[in-house]
Amino acid sequence: MKKFKFRSLTSAVLLLLFLLSSYGNSSSTIKLDSVKPDKGRYIRGIHLSSWVSGSEKHRNLALELFDATELNAAVIDIKEYEGQVYIKGVKEVDSNKAYVAAITDLEKYVSLLKEKGIYAIARIVVFRDNTISRKIPSLAVKNPDGTIWTDRKGAAWLDPYNKETWDYNLKIAERAIDIGFDEIQFDYIRFPSDGDTKNCRYSKPYSATEASKALVGFLKEAKRRIHPKGAKISIDVFGLTTTATDDMGIGQKIVEMTEQVDYVSPMVYPSHYAKWTYGIADPNKEPYKVVYNSIEGAIKRINAEKLRPWLQNFSLGYKYGPNEVRSQIQACYDNNIGTWLLWNPRCVYSRGALKDKNEGNTFQASNPPTNEMLKTSSKQQSSQDK
Repeated sequence: MKKFKFRSLTSAVLLLLFLLSSYGNSSSTIKLDSVKPDKGRYIRGIHLSSWVSGSEKHRNLALELFDATELNAAVIDIKEYEGQVYIKGVKEVDSNKAYVAAITDLEKYVSLLKEKGIYAIARIVVFRDNTISRKIPSLAVKNPDGTIWTDRKGAAWLDPYNKETWDYNLKIAERAIDIGFDEIQFDYIRFPSDGDTKNCRYSKPYSATEASKALVGFLKEAKRRIHPKGAKISIDVFGLTTTATDDMGIGQKIVEMTEQVDYVSPMVYPSHYAKWTYGIADPNKEPYKVVYNSIEGAIKRINAEKLRPWLQNFSLGYKYGPNEVRSQIQACYDNNIGTWLLWNPRCVYSRGALKDKNEGNTFQASNPPTNEMLKTSSKQQSSQDK
């Protein structure tokens, strides 16, 4: 089984559908019926970058993948970590030259996805923003001397305490809903973690308690503004938040944050876990065990119906193919979680890990049970006996 790659194969039928859907549609804002995640419908999606989404060749190949497999959701980058915004019509974005024309016909693309029954999610990187932080320094995280603080890669960040930064990101989210997205997914909804963070200065003194309150406050405001427009809200959080009881130094507390949103997506990429996490010598080589333990920890603390994990479909120090991807999916199913998202920064996905569309939107736990399942059952029984 080989990976599904974006090459030069193009479906004439899909291209015709695309052209027909585009014809005569010149409005800058399109009102569309939402493709809601119906009760009992498990969302299974992939990340698509703005550049992939803006390329007709790559777009049509992604559509072929949606047509052929169980995939039914697209997570499309609308604002990235450098601060680039791929959507027109937000005054502050346009006036500060943050718009990048990667998807010149975004409205038509969203329309096409919805015609096909694909749930459309707009991914917005919130507080890591190397554009507006420099254009409007008053919004940026500072050094003690008042200069703009930057992380290990030289990127500036927006101050999560500053409500003007909230408003900026929420205006982008509202614009995305106006052109048809069903859901807003907030990423980098956290305080900085990489670099000399002890030098970070914010608009108010930093503390773990206040940092957590700031992120929850942003999500409360997002809910107030986004839910009335008929869209859902989701967040991306560090994988370890599923079992960590502190804010991990970045303000993220999964229980408090999940209370404010419709879905939470912990990034449970096995390659991102340190050796011996969950007692696993090399987590990157044990994708099933890592995801199983992460999900098991999450459902003990939050509403399982809100859980939609990001799974790893890329290689980082260890080769990941269809088996490694499918084992992560199975780890979700063995915890009775039927929904998931696949991440690959290059948007190259393992076709062999995906079921065909005609197999239906269902899932089954392992039979016979895996060792991890048996261990969990034993723990539960022991607890009940006590």
